Amino acid sequence: MLAVYGRFTAAAILIAASAAAALAQAPGPTDVVTYIEVTPSGEADATGLLRQLAAASRKEAGVVSFTVLQHIERPSQFAILETWSDAKAHEAHDGGPALQQFREKLDHLRVGFYDERLDTGIDVVPPAAPPTKDAIYVVTHVDVTGPFKDDAIAMMNKLAADSRKETGAERFELWQQNNRLNHFTLVEIWKDRAALDAHNRAPASREFREKIGRMLGALYDDRRYRSLE
Repeated sequence: MLAVYGRFTAAAILIAASAAAALAQAPGPTDVVTYIEVTPSGEADATGLLRQLAAASRKEAGVVSFTVLQHIERPSQFAILETWSDAKAHEAHDGGPALQQFREKLDHLRVGFYDERLDTGIDVVPPAAPPTKDAIYVVTHVDVTGPFKDDAIAMMNKLAADSRKETGAERFELWQQNNRLNHFTLVEIWKDRAALDAHNRAPASREFREKIGRMLGALYDDRRYRSLE
């Protein structure tokens, strides 16, 4: 049993090392998604802190985009979507005063882990225009078991291409988590609820959900938000 465990451990270490080496050799934008949950009584304070952080972060070197979101059904849950020109720009932001002060002030409001995930965009098309004022943002965490990683990427690439052609689609991107290459984030923006509902009923979406369901290592976690700004 120990020998078997040792082989699996060694294999896991080799896979992790290979992933780290591949990422280190592929310079480019760094994408980050952060999930935050606070007490219901802390919702207003968290909203204010997030707006302040967004305003300060957009003045920093290397920022490409910085969006703060509030969950539609659960307003005490928030998300941050960031893109930085490269890893160094993100590292400077991560160690900078704006984020450090934000996290310190947020700490007593939180009821869950400050869940920050570094990603790399693997299917990204820059939006043609800024999001509609009342657009709906959908941030989905997709976790597939290791053997299905490449198949899942191909399926999500196809879903992204099909979805961008739909009426009311303003953004559809696929990000891959840096430290777990079988974990992904789908970032969507839809003009309104009608556009999102139509997308979810579309044959391509239904086929995707049916097929991906057999590959998942965890629940398909799609969350709907609106911009805080």
